[in-house]
Amino acid sequence: MKQHKTLSLFITSLFVFFFSNLSTLLAQDAFGGLALYTVRNDMGKSPETTLQAVADAGYVSIEAAGYKEGKFYDYSPLEFKALLSYLNLTPLSSHNSDVSLDNADAMMADVKTAGFEYFVVPIPPMGLFKSGAKGMRMEGGAENLANILNVLGKKAKAMGLKLLYHNHDFEFTADANGEVVIDYLLEHCDPEFVNFQMDLYWVTKAGADPLVYFEKYPGRFKLWHVKDMDEKGRFAPVGQGTIDFERILAKKERSGMKAYFVEQDVTIHMKPLEAIKVSHEGLKKFGFN
Repeated sequence: MKQHKTLSLFITSLFVFFFSNLSTLLAQDAFGGLALYTVRNDMGKSPETTLQAVADAGYVSIEAAGYKEGKFYDYSPLEFKALLSYLNLTPLSSHNSDVSLDNADAMMADVKTAGFEYFVVPIPPMGLFKSGAKGMRMEGGAENLANILNVLGKKAKAMGLKLLYHNHDFEFTADANGEVVIDYLLEHCDPEFVNFQMDLYWVTKAGADPLVYFEKYPGRFKLWHVKDMDEKGRFAPVGQGTIDFERILAKKERSGMKAYFVEQDVTIHMKPLEAIKVSHEGLKKFGFN
C-alpha cells in the first residue's frame, strides 16, 4: 500500500511539474517570423484562420504583404493590429510594392497605425519593376532608384518607421551605366534613412555571397528573408535545400540583423500551410531562435 501511495505521489508531482512549466515549454518553441506572402492565397480566403495557423506553427511575428486601399487583408489598420494582438502575433514589417512619392505619407501612416516597425519596399517602385518571360528586371537605373529610396526613407523616419529595400537577384547585375544596382544602393542610400532586407535565397540565386556583403556593408541588413533552395534552384522549405544557413547565421551581428522571416514564394510538394511548419522545424536545425 505504501509503495502504491509513493508511486501515486510521484506521478502527481510529474503532472504538476509538467503543467506548471507547459507555458514556458511552449514559449521556448515559439520564435521567428513569417512573411505572409507565403500564405497569400490562404490569407485571401480567411485571414483569421490563416493567422491562427501561423501562430500554431510556432511563429511569433509577421510581415504583411496584403495592403490595399488603406486596409490590410480587408481589415482597417486598427482592426488588423487588434487581430494580431488577439492571436499573440507581432506586426513587425510590411511589404508595400505600390508605394510612390505621392501616396507614401498616407500609406506609411496606415503602416504605423497597424503597429509595424519596418516599411519595406519589396521591388523598385513607381513602375520601375518589370517581370515577364525573361524574368525580373528594372528600368530607370540605380541612381534613380537610390534617389527615390532616400526620399521615401526620410518620409518613413518622420513617420516613426524604418525603411528597408528588399532585394531579388536582378539588383546584382549592372544597369545601363555599368553600376551594379545593389552595390550602388548600399553606397548611395543614406543609412540614417534607408537600410536593407536581405533575401538569402535571391542573393544565392544571383551567385553572390551574403557574407561578402556583411563584411563590406556591416550593419545594413536589418531583416532577413530565410528561404531555402533545392538542387534544381527552386524554392524549398528551410532545411530541405542546399543553403548553409548556419554559416550565414554566424555573422548575424555583422550584418545588423534584428529579425528574420521565413518566406517561400512557391511551394511545390506541399501546401503553404504545411510548408511553414516544415520550415519552422528547419529553423532549429541551423540555430535560429
